[in-house]
Amino acid sequence: MRLTRKTNIEAMDGETDLAIVPVDPEDMWHLHNLIQPDDLVKGHTVRKVVKETSTGSTVSEKVHADLRIRVSSTFFDPATSSLRVTGRVVEENQFVSLGQYHTLELELSRKLSLVKPRGWDSVALHTLRQAVREDKSDAVVAVVMESGFANICLITDYQTILKQRVEGSVSSKRTEAATTKGKSSGYMGFYDTVLTNLIRTIDFSAPRPLLLASPGFYAQDFREYIKTQGQTKGDKMLIRIAKDAVVIPSASGHVYALNQVLKSGEVQKTMQDAKFSRETKVMDQFFERMRKEDGRTWYGAKPVEKAVLEGAVGKGGGILMINTSFFRSMDIDTRKRFVGLVDKVKEDGGEVRVLSSDHESGQRLDTLGSIAAITTYPIFDLDESEDESEGEGAGGGDGEAMVI
Repeated sequence: MRLTRKTNIEAMDGETDLAIVPVDPEDMWHLHNLIQPDDLVKGHTVRKVVKETSTGSTVSEKVHADLRIRVSSTFFDPATSSLRVTGRVVEENQFVSLGQYHTLELELSRKLSLVKPRGWDSVALHTLRQAVREDKSDAVVAVVMESGFANICLITDYQTILKQRVEGSVSSKRTEAATTKGKSSGYMGFYDTVLTNLIRTIDFSAPRPLLLASPGFYAQDFREYIKTQGQTKGDKMLIRIAKDAVVIPSASGHVYALNQVLKSGEVQKTMQDAKFSRETKVMDQFFERMRKEDGRTWYGAKPVEKAVLEGAVGKGGGILMINTSFFRSMDIDTRKRFVGLVDKVKEDGGEVRVLSSDHESGQRLDTLGSIAAITTYPIFDLDESEDESEGEGAGGGDGEAMVI
């Protein structure tokens, strides 16, 4: 994401008119988390208008206009990374009257402006910092493949993005000699197609993590093919890619197989600094502690909120895990409530992990009511007070399932 004007992010307030240009599909995900109800968004749109001719008849035509709306709702489609923002028009022009509802279809490479009349809270500022940072090389590249097709993906902090699906015909023969060299005559054409698309789709100008996953021999052979091509052509980049690649078995060549791959001990070790591994690990840690029933794991909005306000999720091992859905609440007070929890945990020296349902770790958190915490010391009575009659709790109870 790019800001078209030099802006001091830390000094922004409710009057700051932020000019933004989304440049890749992940930016739409950031905007989805950034744009809230009552925000003012201005963007380009095409609207159908009806005009009356000199003869009294009417004709309709599509006109281009820039409209500013007060947001009432948003809709994000993760499959296409498209974002629609709906609200009432707050600036009249020749085509649209004040107060009319309109939906802006936000587009890549097209400027929009965002004003937050209620100001920028800590979660919104964090989201913006993540979106505009230039260094995104920590995104992990993954190629999940099997016979005849491969999926080239980017695993970012926020979602798994399918960059390219590659298909090709292969021969059924594969000799033992070819196995050791990664140059099976039946597969060479297929591997060449995958490699060509990988280099064209992903920027490998600097070293970056690469996962090669498949059932059977495909991933290992593909790495050997990359290495051989690098040696044959004297291409140092290909040699480096092959050297840095991690081969891991998967159940299939489909994208969903990545969920299991991310749990691999080898992947965890190799990618230990990548955020997706840290989130998977912290959820594993939570469930392991919950099985021990040591009083340090709580989930559901009310028990977690009580633990945070008591200062139990702070320095010394306290971790708050919260789903992004809480910060997209249509109710402003609800958003403020959970932003306040995030700020309190940070003030107390604890860790905050904001998880997305587009990741396996976020989906596991959803089963706990979308919010959970590991406390710094055991607490055994958070769910026993009278106001917990709604059934929220921990260690074996049903967490509050909040869908926003």
